[in-house]
Amino acid sequence: MLERKPRKDSTAVTFTLPADVPAGPVSVVGDFNGWTPGAHQLKGRKGGMRAVTVNLPSGQRHAFRYLAAGGYWFDDDTADAHDGRNGHIHT
Repeated sequence: MLERKPRKDSTAVTFTLPADVPAGPVSVVGDFNGWTPGAHQLKGRKGGMRAVTVNLPSGQRHAFRYLAAGGYWFDDDTADAHDGRNGHIHT
Protein backbone atom coordinates (compact mmCIF):
# COMPACT_ATOMS: atom_id res chain seq x y z
CA MET A 1 0.00 0.00 0.00
CA LEU A 2 1.19 3.50 -0.79
CA GLU A 3 0.47 6.60 1.27
CA ARG A 4 1.38 10.15 0.21
CA LYS A 5 1.75 13.31 2.24
CA PRO A 6 2.52 16.51 0.31
CA ARG A 7 5.22 18.68 1.80
CA LYS A 8 6.57 22.06 0.76
CA ASP A 9 8.88 20.88 -2.04
CA SER A 10 8.46 17.11 -1.88
CA THR A 11 6.05 14.28 -1.23
CA ALA A 12 6.56 11.84 1.63
CA VAL A 13 5.67 8.40 0.23
CA THR A 14 5.18 5.55 2.70
CA PHE A 15 5.53 2.06 1.28
CA THR A 16 3.65 -0.45 3.48
CA LEU A 17 3.46 -4.27 3.44
CA PRO A 18 2.32 -6.99 5.87
CA ALA A 19 5.01 -7.83 8.42
CA ASP A 20 5.45 -11.42 7.30
CA VAL A 21 4.50 -11.63 3.61
CA PRO A 22 6.94 -12.26 2.11
CA ALA A 23 9.10 -13.50 4.95
CA GLY A 24 12.46 -11.88 5.66
CA PRO A 25 13.81 -8.44 4.88
CA VAL A 26 12.22 -6.37 2.10
CA SER A 27 13.51 -3.17 0.50
CA VAL A 28 11.82 -0.73 -1.82
CA VAL A 29 14.18 -0.01 -4.70
CA GLY A 30 13.69 2.41 -7.53
CA ASP A 31 15.03 5.19 -9.66
CA PHE A 32 14.99 7.43 -6.56
CA ASN A 33 17.70 5.38 -4.81
CA GLY A 34 19.71 4.09 -7.77
CA TRP A 35 17.98 0.69 -7.53
CA THR A 36 20.14 -0.03 -4.47
CA PRO A 37 18.91 -2.98 -2.36
CA GLY A 38 18.81 -2.17 1.35
CA ALA A 39 18.83 1.60 0.87
CA HIS A 40 15.19 1.78 1.99
CA GLN A 41 14.40 -1.35 4.00
CA LEU A 42 10.90 -1.71 5.42
CA LYS A 43 10.82 -1.86 9.24
CA GLY A 44 8.20 -3.35 11.55
CA ARG A 45 5.36 -1.16 12.83
CA LYS A 46 2.43 -1.69 15.16
CA GLY A 47 -0.55 -3.57 13.81
CA GLY A 48 1.36 -6.28 11.95
CA MET A 49 2.73 -4.07 9.18
CA ARG A 50 6.16 -2.89 8.05
CA ALA A 51 6.92 0.29 6.20
CA VAL A 52 9.45 2.86 5.08
CA THR A 53 8.91 6.51 4.16
CA VAL A 54 10.87 8.14 1.35
CA ASN A 55 10.79 11.86 0.49
CA LEU A 56 10.50 12.24 -3.28
CA PRO A 57 10.46 15.35 -5.46
CA SER A 58 6.92 16.48 -6.19
CA GLY A 59 5.48 16.56 -9.69
CA GLN A 60 7.45 13.58 -10.96
CA ARG A 61 6.94 9.95 -11.89
CA HIS A 62 9.10 7.38 -10.11
CA ALA A 63 9.67 3.71 -10.98
CA PHE A 64 10.02 1.18 -8.16
CA ARG A 65 9.72 -2.47 -7.09
CA TYR A 66 10.20 -4.44 -3.90
CA LEU A 67 13.11 -6.80 -3.35
CA ALA A 68 12.75 -9.54 -0.73
CA ALA A 69 15.15 -12.13 0.65
CA GLY A 70 16.47 -14.63 -1.87
CA GLY A 71 16.35 -12.16 -4.76
CA TYR A 72 12.53 -12.22 -4.96
CA TRP A 73 11.29 -9.13 -6.86
CA PHE A 74 7.63 -8.13 -6.73
CA ASP A 75 5.32 -5.24 -7.54
CA ASP A 76 2.89 -3.15 -5.53
CA ASP A 77 -0.67 -3.61 -6.74
CA THR A 78 -1.52 -0.11 -5.50
CA ALA A 79 1.03 1.62 -7.75
CA ASP A 80 -0.37 4.34 -10.01
CA ALA A 81 0.73 2.43 -13.10
CA HIS A 82 2.72 -0.62 -14.23
CA ASP A 83 4.77 -0.87 -17.40
CA GLY A 84 5.27 -4.64 -17.38
CA ARG A 85 8.58 -4.28 -15.58
CA ASN A 86 8.11 -1.76 -12.75
CA GLY A 87 5.44 -0.02 -10.77
CA HIS A 88 5.20 3.76 -11.00
CA ILE A 89 4.11 6.41 -8.53
CA HIS A 90 3.27 10.01 -9.37
CA THR A 91 4.15 12.60 -6.74
